[in-house]
Amino acid sequence: MNAIDSPELERFRAEVRHFVREELPEHLRTKSRTERFSLGSEDQKLFLRMLYDKGGWSCPGWPREWGGPGWSYPQQYVFERELSLSYAPRINQFGSCMLAPALMEFGTEQQKNRYLPQILKGETLWCQGYSEPAAGSDLASLKCRAERIGDEYVINGTKIWTSDAHFSDCLFGLFRTDSSGKKQFGITVLLLDLNTPGVEVHPIIKFDGQHELNQIFFTDVRVPIENRVGEENDGWTIAKHILGNERFGSAEVSRSTAMLERLKEIAARELTNGGPLIDNDDFAEVVAHAELELQALEFTEQRYLFGPGGPDAMGPEASLLKVRGTEIQQRISELTMHALAYYAQPSVPEQLEHGFNDDFVGSWETGYAARSYFALRAASIYSGTNEIQKNIIAKTVLGL
Repeated sequence: MNAIDSPELERFRAEVRHFVREELPEHLRTKSRTERFSLGSEDQKLFLRMLYDKGGWSCPGWPREWGGPGWSYPQQYVFERELSLSYAPRINQFGSCMLAPALMEFGTEQQKNRYLPQILKGETLWCQGYSEPAAGSDLASLKCRAERIGDEYVINGTKIWTSDAHFSDCLFGLFRTDSSGKKQFGITVLLLDLNTPGVEVHPIIKFDGQHELNQIFFTDVRVPIENRVGEENDGWTIAKHILGNERFGSAEVSRSTAMLERLKEIAARELTNGGPLIDNDDFAEVVAHAELELQALEFTEQRYLFGPGGPDAMGPEASLLKVRGTEIQQRISELTMHALAYYAQPSVPEQLEHGFNDDFVGSWETGYAARSYFALRAASIYSGTNEIQKNIIAKTVLGL
């Protein structure tokens, strides 16, 4: 596959590499040399502002008319890949890649003019209020209610597993406005400031001690009607549009490639039977198998992304990419744990901090390996469980 190989893309790739290696502050790269952990608000906004100053790079999929770079799909792919391979931070996806395209499609002019520039410049960080305690994979069962009273909606209920809500400024969410028909009917998309009276963000501390997830409680939270996206009760249509925007790069090939390269580096210096682990036939075989699976997934992803219609034309293919992508991520993180042996077990996150001066416990990877492994156990659950994705494939492809 040569979809991302051309003289023009090579020049573009070099430009992105130069930015990450020469312009990005070292403390941002140091913090980002782990998988699945977000930067805090201050660092995220700094990173987004630097990308914005490069010419709208903060929103790589946006058209020029809204301040984006107007990149082709191959350029977007190369950009994400180079950020991953160079250990640059992840771009906050909720605003730029999920909410913004929905506003461009369904939002009012007032909403576009208010929110899009803030997202582009990294001034406002968003989180997504979808899941509830009894509405995860079956999202249409949500019950968090927004009652229309005059020119406002009054929200009562809760949202759960809300990533990054503890340092986000705003939330876009799905709320129940009618319960009389099918469960997909009567859902409305609302935007709200997380500093609104009645909003409480409670941390959910994961087993590894990390604070990434939250539960949000709404008690008589008032949201003006102008913060509704689209029509009342028609939020399911918008929700599917927002979820569809996750399709580009849903296989996480670039991140997996970075993880695999790091695995090889570890295996080259860890010793077994007097020689490097990577020279052990059994271990080399399983690494090679993982690499072949990853290459096959990459070629498949490129075929879908750069084919007729691009990612917008994908249907069940997105489910296939998600399933295989998360399985391969989990496999590589598991092999990394095997490669580090005893030092895979301790968790010393302070080793990841810029300026850490004490002796390392094992290698610096001890600061993240176990956390990354356990965090990635959830990869086959979030964004639609792999079981749900397989059901989609079975129904739409196999007709079962």
